[in-house]
Amino acid sequence: MTSRSETMPFHEALRAAIAASGLSLDRIQDRLLRRGTPVASATLSSWQSGRYQPERQRSLAALTVLEDVLRLPPGALTGLLGPPRPRGRWLPPDTDRPGLAQAWSDHRDLTTAFAALDTRWDDSLTRLSCHNRVDVDADRSIRSMTSRRLLRAEADGADRWIALYRLDTPGPLPHFRVAAPARLGTLIELPAEGLVAAELLFDRRLTRGETVIVDYTVEHRDPHPYSQRAETTIHVPMREHLLEVRFAKGSLPRTCYSFRTAGLTPHPNTPRPREQRLRLDASGTVHAVALGAGPCRLGIRWVWG
Repeated sequence: MTSRSETMPFHEALRAAIAASGLSLDRIQDRLLRRGTPVASATLSSWQSGRYQPERQRSLAALTVLEDVLRLPPGALTGLLGPPRPRGRWLPPDTDRPGLAQAWSDHRDLTTAFAALDTRWDDSLTRLSCHNRVDVDADRSIRSMTSRRLLRAEADGADRWIALYRLDTPGPLPHFRVAAPARLGTLIELPAEGLVAAELLFDRRLTRGETVIVDYTVEHRDPHPYSQRAETTIHVPMREHLLEVRFAKGSLPRTCYSFRTAGLTPHPNTPRPREQRLRLDASGTVHAVALGAGPCRLGIRWVWG
């Protein structure tokens, strides 16, 4: 006899299993992260709604662990997956893509605000590496952040990357400067959120398997003095993420520490992130590295003398 779950579509079976488990999406995300197969709660939500299904190798690997987390027999969910969905330039823009509006919203739904951005390619660009360098001026304020990313296209047609930047404290929004051959496309500024979102347009459409380097700088128009931390958000798995902070000569901090959170949003019972003391090099620079990191926040804080 065939059980009802075996006749369900994948997303309905997943939704029923999550409901039966009594676990929240955040709890499930935490358990997957602890087992080395990170999946964002927003992605889990999209799976159970039917908007997306696991297709990439890392997602399929996480799905087998998810079956165990939900106390399901092996193959109970993976056996319900249909064939991979087609990807290509004909797909409509998806402004509700997990990792953009949801990962950056915190307390307010930003889906409508992001509607002008073409986010259709976000899921088909694999993040191979990222190097963010923050420059701190002699007046102890963050002057700029330069980001250099290496991306790989997993489908034909990708022609842009969405960059987002958020201020720690209220103030004038920063200016985006994009290095050639890329150019700036649509720019969304949300002063109330302290958030800027920008389309960085490639010089041509990528073919599947092709890599591209995206290089841009965020320049503060009115830097706030006495900055004491720099933080970057990793909302999908990434092979290598390097965060570097460079201080002006003659204005060096007394101590510096790196930290990394477990997940994007702290929970009441989440322990305080472990910190590691960093040593300034001869050029007045410190850095922190995250290898194979899932959704998290990587940061460096410093204490002025």
